[in-house]
Amino acid sequence: MANKRDYYEILGVQQSASQDEIAKAYRKLALKYHPDSNQGDTDAIHKFKEAAEAYEVLSDAQKRGRYDQYGHAGVDGGGGGGGFRDVGDIFEAFGDVFGGTIFEDFFGGGGGRSRGRVRKGADLRCDVTLELEEAARGVTKTVSLTRHAKCNTCSGSGAAVGSQPETCRKCQGRGQVIQASGILRVQTTCPICRGSGKTISKPCKDCDGQGLTPHDVKLEVKIPAGVDDGMRVRLPNEGQPSPDGGPKGDAYCFIHLKQHSIFHRDGHNLVFQLPVAFSQAALGTTVEVPTLDGKRSLDIPNGTQSGTVFRLRGFGMPDPHTGARGDMLVETIIEVPKKFTKRQQELLRELAELDDKEITPERKGFMDRIVAYFQGDTSESAAKAKN
Repeated sequence: MANKRDYYEILGVQQSASQDEIAKAYRKLALKYHPDSNQGDTDAIHKFKEAAEAYEVLSDAQKRGRYDQYGHAGVDGGGGGGGFRDVGDIFEAFGDVFGGTIFEDFFGGGGGRSRGRVRKGADLRCDVTLELEEAARGVTKTVSLTRHAKCNTCSGSGAAVGSQPETCRKCQGRGQVIQASGILRVQTTCPICRGSGKTISKPCKDCDGQGLTPHDVKLEVKIPAGVDDGMRVRLPNEGQPSPDGGPKGDAYCFIHLKQHSIFHRDGHNLVFQLPVAFSQAALGTTVEVPTLDGKRSLDIPNGTQSGTVFRLRGFGMPDPHTGARGDMLVETIIEVPKKFTKRQQELLRELAELDDKEITPERKGFMDRIVAYFQGDTSESAAKAKN
């Protein structure tokens, strides 16, 4: 590990380099030291692997963070080349950074390994809207999406009934065309057959020669408890089919939460604003508050102020990964009536008179400071009145 070069030095970039700069630097080195253009040069192959190892770490945000903090000790997997067994592993891992497959499009398949590589089908998206109670408990929902499937008319060939796809004359069925310039062989996807190696002179009318037709599909999605707005649930292998026989893509179900009538979500906690009459807040009381698990009793002590928050532990939303539940936060809002009966007014006036006669120590100190302020006395006497 001590003999390893710094990854930023290998790629020739600063530690503050963006992901685009890192990818650009790696592309440049991979082209320069590619085995096809440096046959028999062990030093070039070593540098090719070294660049791939550096890119594997610096292109991953988490690995890059560990490397910046701990150096090679934070990311070392016990071997050079980032754990790659051979150059072919590098071809498979990082071909797509070149906007296709570098080793197909520039170097004829990297010794034949990438030539047979198949592409994964495209991913699909669907959306589902949940009530807060559904998100809290987890639920199974039926969603709809449109996915392509093999055309029944042509059995997926793309050719009209009674005809067959023909071998592409441009690439002779290889799907690739090659241009050579010195030791450099540039191999690109055939522009005529688009890599399939076949052309269709009489396309199927139902699928327009694509071999696939759209179908509406309904899927059952199991949504875990605790999901939040904007989260997504992955449905493996429910996406579009591969264009060349590879695995299907995935479908992603995006979650949307409706606004609740009384609860407000704050992460894994739920916030509930509780109106309390000023007489209840002054004298104290016990009230019932709603939760997702039914009503719960809550003691409001005497002298409770507006904005006081009481915590009911374990009555919030569950964490979708661990299942641990957040809390219910009950925020009190002291209500003052706008209208009073005659008797209420009499009692309030009596209370007001008592307030003036029986001033509490805290209020007395506050009133002294107010008087001192209006008298313009902000000197030492006011400070003493404060104390």
